[in-house]
Amino acid sequence: MLLWVGLGNPEPGMQLNRHNIGFMAVDCIAQKYGFSPWRKRFRGEVAEGNLNGEKILLLKPMTYMNLSGESVQQTASFYKLPIDAIIVFHDELDLLPGRIRIKQGGGAAGHNGLRSIDQRMGNSNYWRIRMGIGHPGNKALVSGYVLSNFSKNDQLWLNQFLDATAEAAPLLVQQRQDAFMTKVALLTKE
Repeated sequence: MLLWVGLGNPEPGMQLNRHNIGFMAVDCIAQKYGFSPWRKRFRGEVAEGNLNGEKILLLKPMTYMNLSGESVQQTASFYKLPIDAIIVFHDELDLLPGRIRIKQGGGAAGHNGLRSIDQRMGNSNYWRIRMGIGHPGNKALVSGYVLSNFSKNDQLWLNQFLDATAEAAPLLVQQRQDAFMTKVALLTKE
């Protein structure tokens, strides 16, 4: 079993925030591959499905970003999952909008959701899908930027990016991370 976590904030008014791109990504995967309906468990919402014969549990922590680790830790402990069976989809300021990178381990780089997971799991060696949202250009504007909605101009690239991420997701099951990134890039190429 693999645990794929989308990071975001649970308030209905925050659904379209840049900070919620992780929620958007797992929602798109759930819809594309016919996962079970979302249900409340582990201080979050979970949906179950299969990709390439592997059981996947999608998780959206409903604890707010700063406490995401509580939900992730409870879920991973319940299923006795090793740290490398966890993939976290999250927003990334340091990547251009619509760009994607994947890495295993590393620091939180100022991301409070990752920091919370690191603290609760006692190990940062899980996989991270870094989903580019761009940077506002000034560090003082970051908080307002990530907590604001994607603009109407963003919708074209955003929808294409989320669809491409879902389309390429089976490659993650096969542990073909480079092929995953390449496929997303090719599907979003203008």
